[in-house]
Amino acid sequence: MASTYSTLEIERSGAVATIWMNRPEVFNAFNEQLIADLGKACAELDGDEHVRVVILAGRGRHFSAGADLNWMQRASTYGEAENLADARAFAGMLRTLSGLSKPTIARVQGAALGGGTGLAAACDMAVASEDALFSTSEVKFGIIPAVISPYVLRAIGPRHALRYFQSAERIKADQARAIGLVNEVVPVDQLDAAIGAIVEPLLAGGPKAQLAAKELIAAVAGRPIDAAVAEETAMRIARQRATDEARDGIAAFLEKRPPMWMNPEQV
Repeated sequence: MASTYSTLEIERSGAVATIWMNRPEVFNAFNEQLIADLGKACAELDGDEHVRVVILAGRGRHFSAGADLNWMQRASTYGEAENLADARAFAGMLRTLSGLSKPTIARVQGAALGGGTGLAAACDMAVASEDALFSTSEVKFGIIPAVISPYVLRAIGPRHALRYFQSAERIKADQARAIGLVNEVVPVDQLDAAIGAIVEPLLAGGPKAQLAAKELIAAVAGRPIDAAVAEETAMRIARQRATDEARDGIAAFLEKRPPMWMNPEQV
């Protein structure tokens, strides 16, 4: 039985599940409860074999304004041990989101500030409306974007991070696309259609192959192209070719039929 959450809703449509952050009165700013709910929801959907694609979205005008001010105020009174436990919970949630075994897409409208930028970067892909604004704004509060840094760095690289981690400038949607933070920028009324155009080919791909592709990127990104990398890539394709999914996918192409992973609920 699907879980219920106090800070978010899960909407299912065939093989696509959308996690809606549902605190529009505070622009989906996150606190301890939203962090816990997001981590649990991601784990639940990751284990659901009927879900092929996960979309992360926010109700209301904004994707996420980052940390809830009341939560930040409480955290400012914590000692080091309490701060560490708090930060570990946030880090664990982002790692669960980033490590999902199926494709993830951030649906970003309005503000995606601080941790909101981190949520978008932790997804495999991000589609933003033209009014979207991003910022690694932590230095304005005398703190640093530590927990979100692996995901933002993965998206924009260290050169851009050196600027934006220190300046906390607002990054408009077109600039976010230019530096790699988002994949697409569209008018707000075309946001869902643009995401649908990505979801359709994702559902046509083999789910095990997609997971293997994510693992491949993690394994080879940033490494020199040497004999060890060449051997690892050869071993990975050899393993994948031997799977039932690959055998059926190749046979389906030759026989001009849908592969086994495409059933009526997933097309």
